[in-house]
Amino acid sequence: MKIDQFNFAGKKAIVRVDFNVPLDENGKVTDDTRIRGALPTLKKVLADGGALIMMSHMGKPKGKVNPKMSLGQIKEDVAKALGVEVAFAPDCANADEAAQALKPGEALLLENLRFYPEEEGKPVGIDKADPAYAAAKDEMKKRQKDFAKKLASYADVYVNDAFGTAHRKHASTAVIADYFDADSKMLGYLMEKEVTAIDNVLKNAQHPFTAIIGGSKVSSKLGVIKNLLDKVDNLIIGGGMGYTFIKAQGGKIGESLHEDDLMPEALNVIEEAKKKGVNLSLSVATVAANEFSNDAERKVVDIYNIPDGWEGMDASEESLEIWKKIILGSKTILWNGPVGVFEFENFAHGTGEIAKYVAQATKENGAYSLVGGGDSVAAVNKFGLADQVSYVSTGGGAMLEAIEGKVLPGVAAIKGE
Repeated sequence: MKIDQFNFAGKKAIVRVDFNVPLDENGKVTDDTRIRGALPTLKKVLADGGALIMMSHMGKPKGKVNPKMSLGQIKEDVAKALGVEVAFAPDCANADEAAQALKPGEALLLENLRFYPEEEGKPVGIDKADPAYAAAKDEMKKRQKDFAKKLASYADVYVNDAFGTAHRKHASTAVIADYFDADSKMLGYLMEKEVTAIDNVLKNAQHPFTAIIGGSKVSSKLGVIKNLLDKVDNLIIGGGMGYTFIKAQGGKIGESLHEDDLMPEALNVIEEAKKKGVNLSLSVATVAANEFSNDAERKVVDIYNIPDGWEGMDASEESLEIWKKIILGSKTILWNGPVGVFEFENFAHGTGEIAKYVAQATKENGAYSLVGGGDSVAAVNKFGLADQVSYVSTGGGAMLEAIEGKVLPGVAAIKGE
């Protein structure tokens, strides 16, 4: 069922949102992007004359009640964003009365789902090596079903709008869907947009297609890189992960971040790219520093000859020149991960330039651009370019798994895949 075609009048809808927002030490919301992202779906339920029940996790309380991660802290922020009073149920698994009392146009927020271990469905306090683990796991899976059934009992309709957790098979993101028929479960607007954006790059990409993969570790992005080699024309690898590729080819990388055990995999990627005719572009020169700090001494060095005691910290102008040409010549662009130590002002230049090139290719050349992953999103926001790229993904991990070619449980549970 598509949310746009559904009329919520007289129905109670339970919506899985991603309200895992950052809070300061006083429990005040420091960035409400995720709350704002959920508004189109939430407002649709209320505008139709439906009653709204919102559920989310916050942080990693590991199945225990932790006041620092209580969603009660954000109730007023949600109410302000929604423009209606929001009631609060202090125990998500015992909210029957609060849910029953809801009238059309009213809203209820449930307490943190992860205060219950059943949400994630992992046995607590037992080691995987323990012979009793398998039995504990089975027992927890049964409890997870009961927990999901309980959440489902509050409402007539289930909407999943939490892309950030779509790659997890949790009670509220996937298991709960079993308790609703096909006409009473759907993706929210945000989820639909995310799924469409990923399809645009993976299934309907226009060529030339360029992927820019940065960040610190090859290990976390290897699956993504391998899946992309079958799809892209250009693959730009920057950031900390690039040094593993340089060292694997016999380069001297000084103190730069790298993963020795992944050097064979890096060589495989280089080999595969050649075989498949993919233009693999690594950095040619780097802005190196004599220590890992913002105020370190800096110099530009050839990427294959970083002196001892120095480490690569940012993409140099020489690398950026090459990458700019590739990006501006592209019709589809996927960007995940920074190309330098973006959190240090003096080493954020390269990542900022990439953000500008992606925006320029989108605006001036009509490219389709998808940006995802915390630091890349932070970069387009920092330079005020978020509205100049085609889509900014809210779920780094979920986006990466989708691009890796994995089925997302949160989407499959609704689409019946």
